[in-house]
Amino acid sequence: MALRLPRNPVVLDWLPVAVLPPVLIVDGVLGADGPPVSVWGVLAAVVACLPLVLRRRLGFALLAPLLTAGILLVLWRLEPGNTVVLIPMVALVELAYRGDRRRSVWTGLAVIPCVLVSAVPFGDNAADFAQIVVRNVLLCLLALGVGDWLRTRQESVRQLLVARDEEARRRVGDERLRIAREVHDVVAHAMVAINVQAGVAAHLIDENTDQARDALLQIKRASGEALTDLRATLGLLRDPEQAAPVGPAAGLQDLEALAGGLRSAGVDVRLDVEALGPVPAPVQAAGYRIVQEALTNVLRHAQASEARVVVRRDVEAIRLEVVDDGVAGSSAGGAGHGVRGMGERAATVGGSVNAGPLPDGGWAVRARLPVAAPTAASAP
Repeated sequence: MALRLPRNPVVLDWLPVAVLPPVLIVDGVLGADGPPVSVWGVLAAVVACLPLVLRRRLGFALLAPLLTAGILLVLWRLEPGNTVVLIPMVALVELAYRGDRRRSVWTGLAVIPCVLVSAVPFGDNAADFAQIVVRNVLLCLLALGVGDWLRTRQESVRQLLVARDEEARRRVGDERLRIAREVHDVVAHAMVAINVQAGVAAHLIDENTDQARDALLQIKRASGEALTDLRATLGLLRDPEQAAPVGPAAGLQDLEALAGGLRSAGVDVRLDVEALGPVPAPVQAAGYRIVQEALTNVLRHAQASEARVVVRRDVEAIRLEVVDDGVAGSSAGGAGHGVRGMGERAATVGGSVNAGPLPDGGWAVRARLPVAAPTAASAP
């Protein structure tokens, strides 16, 4: 089981004062040459550890003299053995954790003379003195290394959290854009179709009731389909924890129904769609929406009597072409939002859209949507 330190900063500040004095006292009791443990010895151990409470607030220059004085006090009254080095080690871990790599290096260099000075009274000979110095310097450098590692790990975790938040924000933005694009496509196409059919019905209601009735039925159908698509698109916004009950997304196989709505509005839509084979669902949906937007612009702006939709597939991509015989330049979609929306649709699957007037009049929209080449295993 992993050791979990308390998260309360006050508890963390006082934790060494609660843990280290008993260790020093036990080490002093077990030492062969140490004096008997007394109240003064216990008090000295506690006082020696008290500066560690301020280790997060004081720098090395202020903390080092306090710790040195405390260590001398505990060595005088308690005479513990090697465990006394734990006091500066705790401070060095904190200093390295709160600082940076450069500060850790300079602190490590400053530790060496401090250890040399503190070891002078306890080295009976050169060998003992060298052993004490080397051991304590290595332990202090180890503490700095641990603090530096903890800081580096904390920074890595912080960077991961920042990257995760940025990715979440990016996905939210992409989802908002996708929903806005879906709503635009659904509403724009439905409203244009309803507007045209309402005009037809109003014009013919006294002259040809049957055709007026057909126009009203087309309005009902178009509005019903738009409501269904809007429920599917916005359902997830109403309940983020539960997926919206959506049906299969419209694809290139539904172009005939799309063309039928425009034919009833007076535009002769001719489809030339070859057998496409297996096409990824995102490409199907993007292709359908591009054709829908192009035909909506034909109905709204071009004043066209005829539109031709060509769908072809080669090894690498689906190629779409929507050509009308309307007023050249009018099918761009007003201020260009229609063409931009089609370009965004194509970009979601790695494709592109080109739109522009034809030399002999009319407007053409051409799109290329990449698809993976079918393998023998995936071929129908």
